[in-house]
Amino acid sequence: MASYFDEHGCEPTGETGPELNTLLRWARILINDVRQYAEREGLELPPDIRKAPPASKECVANLKETNVLKDRSEKCPICLLPYRRGDVTKTLPCTHEFHQTCILPWLGKTNSCPLCRHELPTDDEDYEEYKKHKARAKQRQFETESLHNSMYT
Repeated sequence: MASYFDEHGCEPTGETGPELNTLLRWARILINDVRQYAEREGLELPPDIRKAPPASKECVANLKETNVLKDRSEKCPICLLPYRRGDVTKTLPCTHEFHQTCILPWLGKTNSCPLCRHELPTDDEDYEEYKKHKARAKQRQFETESLHNSMYT
């Protein structure tokens, strides 16, 4: 009798187990399936499972815009092309600079810098409340540790 894996044509993963990229790919598939199921059933997901909302339209409109006056050796971190004379760039609050045509679609999908994950404000009130709650929890943890350390040092 053939094993389940032989019947289904599964490849062995080797003695060390599955590759890390395989595990990450499966995790992404599972998370996306949970999101799709929740959307289909009209269920509310916790903010840490939901996809981050797009950046606020007002914030994006107010980003510093620069016209490149001469060719530069630096490259846009998204498209990896150098900045050329006549290009228009946008600078995020974290000071990372991108071609305007590269960063605007990104910020239309998510509210964070693609390099450092600095979060920009959003128009989603629930997400903004979640960020405040998360920051307060982090502050409470810091204060608790500081108090503990001051008592026992």
